Amino acid sequence: MRYRRVKDVMTQEVVRTGRETSFKQVARLLSEHRVSGLPVVDDARNVVGVISETDLLEHQAQREEWHGRGHVRLPRLTRAARTAAAKARAGTAEQLMTRPAVTATPEQYVTEAARAMREHRVERLPVVDDEDHLVGIVTRGDLLRVFLRADEELRRDVLDQVTRGLGVPRYAVDVTVDAGVVTLRGHLERREDVALAAQIAAHVDGAVAVTNRLTHRPDTVRAHRVGGPSGHM
Repeated sequence: MRYRRVKDVMTQEVVRTGRETSFKQVARLLSEHRVSGLPVVDDARNVVGVISETDLLEHQAQREEWHGRGHVRLPRLTRAARTAAAKARAGTAEQLMTRPAVTATPEQYVTEAARAMREHRVERLPVVDDEDHLVGIVTRGDLLRVFLRADEELRRDVLDQVTRGLGVPRYAVDVTVDAGVVTLRGHLERREDVALAAQIAAHVDGAVAVTNRLTHRPDTVRAHRVGGPSGHM
């Protein structure tokens, strides 16, 4: 199996909640379904935000902190402080959630989803269709599944994609895989195909690293054409 797009690794049965769900109900959903976060949707199933365990914990921590300070004039606070104060007073999912939600689409590559998670420092992405309706959710754990492929399965996939990508017979390239590390051996006609083979292999889902031991035919013909034969006056 090839895990190349979000639709291949996402969970379709999504635990979600509405805007008006109470703090306790949100906490109960997280506990009962053993998830660390869930999307908040409106009546049309459009994702309007995401709630995580961190949001709930911040609510409790900020509540104690702000109650200890007594009354504070919010307009004089920084934006971050006003957000924290609002979280402390939050009682519904809409008030607790982080917005806007960072989402993915089913056709996105797994690598793109992983990059979005890293850039936005989130652990899950609600997956939405062309109309922004919730159709699934993908987590960091889902994305890491690509590295759980058996070595033999990965070897066959790399061999298939490299030989088809280069347009060469399968016997031209030897592929071995050990713990996800791909090693390429063989002899190719063109220098540029050696580098291209490594690039193709590196982009196969599950490849941890690529060791390129391919060789190529000496480019004597090209060198001769560049230099050209010596002429006579």
